[in-house]
Amino acid sequence: MRIISGKHKGRRLTAPKKLPVRPTTDLAKESLFNILNNHYYFHEISVLDLFAGTGNISYEFASRGTENITAVDGDYGCVRFIKQTAALLELDITAIKSDVYKFLDRTNIQSDIIFADPPYAFTEAQFTQIATTVFERDLLLEDGFLIIEHAKETSLEHVANFSFSKSYGGSVFSFFELPETNSE
Repeated sequence: MRIISGKHKGRRLTAPKKLPVRPTTDLAKESLFNILNNHYYFHEISVLDLFAGTGNISYEFASRGTENITAVDGDYGCVRFIKQTAALLELDITAIKSDVYKFLDRTNIQSDIIFADPPYAFTEAQFTQIATTVFERDLLLEDGFLIIEHAKETSLEHVANFSFSKSYGGSVFSFFELPETNSE
């Protein structure tokens, strides 16, 4: 994986092969950040990265100037890798080992962007529960996006607060917003 833009632009990172991850492709990540670049000044926002895996998305935000990033993953190896990489690159990322659903049920962290990249094999109900909990617990700040990455075979258009989706190869980013700001 590589960091596409910001102070670590072009930096390649190699995660241990034994981690149970499927990193977002560079093409999909670049396209996602092109969308977000039109909505936010990265140094002004807070990010919650769920199912963070290798930390790929967190590093991209941090490289672009985001200083308030929390990365959550249930795998100890993933969390350890994120902490080591953040320290090596001097990035301000808080990595937390936790089951994501339990974390969402107890956290009070509100963020401008909540990015979730759960396993593509999740059921529709598991994907829906992420969005439901984020909005029930009021974890998304006004004018923020909840972005769930999933396989093209999964559709989340029926889920409350769905706004739009973008497809890149076999991956889809579904965007959710607070009802008052639903627009593209």
